[in-house]
Formats: sequence, C-alpha cells, structure tokens
Amino acid sequence: MQNNNATGTGLALDGAAAVTGQAWRDAWRQQARQHPWMTAGLALSMAAVTLMLISGIADGLSGGGEPLRLATLGGLAGFAATALGALAGIALGRISARMEDSLLGFAAGMMLAASSFSLILPGLAAAKEMTGNGAAGALIVVAGLALGVLLMLGLDRFTPHEHDSTGPCGPGCERIGRVGLFVLAITLHNLPEGMAIGVSFARGELDVGLPLTSAIALQDIPEGLAVVMALRAAGVGAWRAVLMAGASGLMEPLGALFGVGIAGGLAVAYPIGLGLAAGALLFVESHGAIPETHRNGHQTP
Repeated sequence: MQNNNATGTGLALDGAAAVTGQAWRDAWRQQARQHPWMTAGLALSMAAVTLMLISGIADGLSGGGEPLRLATLGGLAGFAATALGALAGIALGRISARMEDSLLGFAAGMMLAASSFSLILPGLAAAKEMTGNGAAGALIVVAGLALGVLLMLGLDRFTPHEHDSTGPCGPGCERIGRVGLFVLAITLHNLPEGMAIGVSFARGELDVGLPLTSAIALQDIPEGLAVVMALRAAGVGAWRAVLMAGASGLMEPLGALFGVGIAGGLAVAYPIGLGLAAGALLFVESHGAIPETHRNGHQTP
C-alpha cells in the first residue's frame, strides 16, 4: 500500500513538473507572438554570438591561455568587489535613499565611461586597423553595438525579473517570488559586465582590459551595497542578503569566460565583440541603473 502511495505521489510530482514546464513554454510562446520583432532581434543576436563563440573556441581563443587567464582574473576581481560591497551593507546597516541613489549614479557613470573609453574607442581603432577605413571600421563597431542592445533587450523581455521602479515583468513572473525576480534582475545586470571584461582581454592586452576591469570593479562595490540594501528592504535577512548579493557576482567570471570566447576567434570578432559588450552595458545602464537613480527625486546628486 505504501509503495502504491509512493508511486502515486511520484506520478503526481512528475505531472506537476510537466504542467509547470508547459506553462513556461506557453508563456514564452505568447511573449514571442506579442513581440515578433523583438523575438527576431534576440534570435539574430544569439545566432551571431553563437557563431562568434564557435569561432573563438575553434581558434584556440587566439593567443593561447593568456587571454583566458586574464579574463578569469578580471572576472574574479569583479566578483570580489561585489562581495566587498555586500559586506559593507552589514557594517553600515542602513543608508539613506539619497545616498543609495547617488551610489547607483556613480556606478552608472563609471559604466558609461568604461563603455566609451575602454570598449568603443579601442573597437574603432581595431576595426580601422583591420579595414584600413575609418567609416567601415565604425560600421563594424556599430553593428556590434546593435547586437549587444538586441541581445539584452531580448533577454530583458524574455527573462522574468523585477525592478523597484517597474515591478515584475517578463513571461511567467507571477510564478516566482519577489526575491527570486530581483535576483534574476541582478543576474541580467552582471552578465554584460563580465562579458565586457572578457572581451577586453581577448587579445591579452592589459592597456585595454586593465582600465575597464578597474572601472567595473570600482562600481561593483557600491552596486553590491545597493543590492544588499534592496534585498533587506524586501525582507531578506542580513547575512542571507550578503550571500545572495555575493553569489550574484559569480556571473562576472562566468560572463568573462563567455566574452573572451566570442571575441577571441576571427579578426573581425574582436571589434564586433567590443561593440557588443558596450551595447550591452549601455542598455543595462540606460534601461535600469539610471532610471533607478531618478525614482525618488534624487537625480541631481
């Protein structure tokens, strides 16, 4: 009798899992039907990124193990800075909304500067050197920018998550708790940061990768602090919030490995990859971080 009950319970759990999986697939299909152009853009960007990644792996990451080593170290630096900021959240206890918005504004400014000086400008220089023509080189970088924006726009639309100012969004968001949605939002934010670090080290050049990594690590400290404060405001315990915020920083070394892969293959993949990372960062800052700094009327500081 007990075995029959156990079997029945197992079948019920399997059925519930199947129903849940079907519900997710239906939610994504509905989202795709409602936003066909965005779906096409995500598919295009994913196809381009996949081809670049295959090329990078086939080419041995263009330069042996040095780019991979530097990208890993850079990603770990971002993770460590995020964890440091998260620990600061315990020491400080509480900060004012004005201070939190100002710290987010500082982080956004660092990312805008890093996108311009450490991704777009080196991308333009590399593309011009490759093509011998400034206009053609610019078009290559702009194509990368567009791919980065399309990638993040699609991921933002098809990944359930939550921001303080916009509330829950994405297919199936009603099936996930608020804390889970917030963690997914952090993951979306950290992925392009790690990707940018990896792309910047794809040629093993410290003069490109080191300034970018330093800028990202510096802004990760106030970002980690802001994440802890937001999680605590959502009812998460102090140390659990620190662990969750620190764990979110693991997306940076993972993203760095992905970034060095997509930009380490064909010669044209490097300027496209720099543009793609810049586009992804610009999207995240303009779509998330900067609006967050304006939500409480603290836009001037």
